[in-house]
Amino acid sequence: MASKRTPTQIAMRRIQSELTDWLLDDRRPEGCRLESFEPLLNWVIVIEAPKTPPYLYRGQNFRLAINFSDRYPLDPPEVLFVPPSPVHPHIYSNGHICLDILYDGRNGGWSPALTINKLCLSLMSMLASNTELKRPPGDMEYCHRSHGRSPKETRWEFEDDKV
Repeated sequence: MASKRTPTQIAMRRIQSELTDWLLDDRRPEGCRLESFEPLLNWVIVIEAPKTPPYLYRGQNFRLAINFSDRYPLDPPEVLFVPPSPVHPHIYSNGHICLDILYDGRNGGWSPALTINKLCLSLMSMLASNTELKRPPGDMEYCHRSHGRSPKETRWEFEDDKV
């Protein structure tokens, strides 16, 4: 039997504060909207394709699943694209994202100062700066190996800062 998640008071206050920002149109990133937040610890955000050159994703929208940890913001949320995910050199077919600010630990860049707004802006920037539609090397093998696992369980290597 799965245990019920019990977030800390700090986590609940922070998530509720960020939710309030998302519900106020002028406080969320342009091109993003909150699709759902039921239960409070699980959000789905829709990200519109960047409207800047090179227009690789023109007319597309992508869904992003955000699953808050019980100790958010001390621990990062689990963030992944709901397949079909964007074709990008740092986004795997299963929606896992290789971006340092999404992870803590060994070489992750997560900070409690980051918010969901800032994560979405980083992901939008990552999409807007992409110049070719291709998957990361070893995409199929990684997806097979990580099937059913959280991207937070992967030991990521962050080497490419060009895309």
